[in-house]
Amino acid sequence: MTSTEFHEIPMGADEHTAPCRPSFAPNMTKEMTRMLLHEELARARIREFHQIVEEQQTVRFARAARRWDRVSRWAARRSRRYRR
Repeated sequence: MTSTEFHEIPMGADEHTAPCRPSFAPNMTKEMTRMLLHEELARARIREFHQIVEEQQTVRFARAARRWDRVSRWAARRSRRYRR
């Protein structure tokens, strides 16, 4: 018997019960475990990336706030100068 031949196996004593057929997929436990490990490592790298981006975002927001403060002070000085 080759690996592609399938025989119907009754599930119970009742002959009206649907037969159970083996899966077409071979048993790939090691491959699936390896793939799950790679997926988990990828998720961990993505989580670390998001954490780094979040930390950098607070720094960027602070830098932008300081820049807009400088622009507003410059605009206030300019408007006072041209009101006179």
